Amino acid sequence: MDASFFTMGMWSIGAGALGAAALAVLLANTDMFLSKPRKAELEYLEDIDLKTLGKESRTFKAKELWEKNGAVIMAVRRPGCFLCRAEAADLSSLKPQLDELGVPLYAVVKEQVKAEVKDFQPYFKGEIFLDEKKKFYGPERRKMMFMGLIRLGVWYNSFRAWNGGFSGNLEGEGFILGGVFVIGPGKQGVLLEHREKEFGDKVNPFSVLEAVKKIKPQNPASGES
Repeated sequence: MDASFFTMGMWSIGAGALGAAALAVLLANTDMFLSKPRKAELEYLEDIDLKTLGKESRTFKAKELWEKNGAVIMAVRRPGCFLCRAEAADLSSLKPQLDELGVPLYAVVKEQVKAEVKDFQPYFKGEIFLDEKKKFYGPERRKMMFMGLIRLGVWYNSFRAWNGGFSGNLEGEGFILGGVFVIGPGKQGVLLEHREKEFGDKVNPFSVLEAVKKIKPQNPASGES
């Protein structure tokens, strides 16, 4: 076999492999292969069982969080993740405005690992509850696996969080994507539903405030908003 022919064949194989890798990276950075979220109906959210995280745990229906005044709720992907801590800090920066509007800020986590929730609390200025069945991450749970490592958006989000001085660890489950909800009192419904499409895909705080301002006061006489 002629050496030049063999060399040309190897170059062709190498070029083909590089082309395939480049195409894979390009496609991974589109939304083509991302799982599409299914919007959560109010009835679905109302029936979720949550647990308090104190010494005497209490189980209650999630609708208690918003039935009187509405609520902003963060479904935390992983408390030890520095990207989640950065988003929690962003949401917590809205606390003065939320307090003025009379709307509480809450978070739910899907598991309680070691001191992860306790270590997350300094970044989040609201009460945190346990969603053992991971219902706030549904109705259809979406995951991002190792594709997140080659998405430019994830690298940008990571740089932004690192630059902001946030750090974290690798404790706990972190592939099931989270989100943020703004829910009105009574039957007003879901006013904002932000679902992470990739690691570090934060909700826009301005959008949260705009949604909160749409909350209608509950009518004590009728029990409806």
